[in-house]
Amino acid sequence: MHATSRVRRPSQKGGPIWWQADLTSIHDVQRLLTELKPMVVYHLAGAAGAKPDLELVLPTLEGHVVSAVNVLVAGTQAGCRRIVLTGSLLEPTGEGHAAIPSSPYAAAKWTSSAYARMFHLLYKTPTVILTPFMTYGPGQELSKLVPSVICSLLRREVPMLSSGLWEADWIFIEDVIKAFLASAMVPDIEGACVDVGTGSKRSVRSLVEQIAFLMGNQTLPLFGVLPDRPSEPVRIADTASACQRLKWQAQTSLEAGLRQTITWYTTHAHAGREWARWKCGRFEGVCTAKPSRILSVKDCLSIASEK
Repeated sequence: MHATSRVRRPSQKGGPIWWQADLTSIHDVQRLLTELKPMVVYHLAGAAGAKPDLELVLPTLEGHVVSAVNVLVAGTQAGCRRIVLTGSLLEPTGEGHAAIPSSPYAAAKWTSSAYARMFHLLYKTPTVILTPFMTYGPGQELSKLVPSVICSLLRREVPMLSSGLWEADWIFIEDVIKAFLASAMVPDIEGACVDVGTGSKRSVRSLVEQIAFLMGNQTLPLFGVLPDRPSEPVRIADTASACQRLKWQAQTSLEAGLRQTITWYTTHAHAGREWARWKCGRFEGVCTAKPSRILSVKDCLSIASEK
């Protein structure tokens, strides 16, 4: 199994073989895929974040759209058996006004998915698009909602939040990993676009209150301190498609997933060196694998939520 990084990273026993590459460079991507000739490629590059800030327009364009197109071009030329791309629940799904992206990130993911569908139609590229919904779990970036709230409560600080009224379909990382594994192994799903979620939704407020309850914390989060993001869509996953195409469905309840996540952050709260080592080993680019090694892809999947 192979993975890419913008910076040089040492390969470690049991982990992926690291390659230094810039996925916004078509020459880097072509060189890599021509040399490795992978059967399966996962495109997981690009920073996640749904802020509507102007300064995010160019980074998301390059990090998501340009890198995705480069992987599609090089993967098609190299004859890859399957290319799995990651969609976003924030992508517009309607027409007219409903089809306007709510952030640069949403626009970039929407465009990347459109390119993947076009490549499958015009060039018979064996693409599969998986759209993880609100992913959470151990090791997630600290700026994300769930780890931010947990760590604040561990420090006995009051979490400062938006109104908490936004609702989302929350999915545990272990379930997401299994869906990605299935997307590489299940036959005859080329061209498919599949949601990865539970099919149910909970508000941010309800989720945060459950975290506080499970931690036995008396600190009350402050809602309404931060502004809500404008025009953020409310969606739940189409679980029937995942069940039919991937033979997959989420197995972890929200309570069970939150308990595992709380335990992980509690255990690592005072292990600064271990945390630093984990962050240095995070996957940030393309993962390629031969069929015999495909089960190892768990080691390089990005835990960061796409939202």
